[in-house]
Amino acid sequence: MIKTALSLAIAGFLWSAPAGAQQRNLGPATGSVSIRQLQVAFIGSGAIGGGVLKFGGRSYDITVAGLGVGGIGASRLLARGPVYGLKRVDDFVGPYVQLREGWAIGDTGRGRLWLRNANGVTLRLNTQRRGLQISLGADGVVIGFKQ
Repeated sequence: MIKTALSLAIAGFLWSAPAGAQQRNLGPATGSVSIRQLQVAFIGSGAIGGGVLKFGGRSYDITVAGLGVGGIGASRLLARGPVYGLKRVDDFVGPYVQLREGWAIGDTGRGRLWLRNANGVTLRLNTQRRGLQISLGADGVVIGFKQ
């Protein structure tokens, strides 16, 4: 499992352009997403949560889960931001490569998440964190629609 997450993380680093270049090439936002998640890390990391995708005038409940590498500690986070490159709602679900950075000490914390899937959908999220954590790493994340 960790070997797979590490492979996804390395592929993500090689596949992704620098953050500044990505932002210029993403075009206009096509939707927005908010995610509530619990992250736990001690070299390896895991996360589970859910949220809401807003796309095409509708709201969709989503689930989020992932494994990766990097960081230490635990935090609850609220992540919000734009969705780019989403043409059909079905292109949103599936596996993503996620890069993350952030910190939390008590009720204070911040960070960022960058996610991209094979359908060209990109999420650029700002986070608010609570807990005790330093988060810097990469993950394989699966997003689905809540049943």
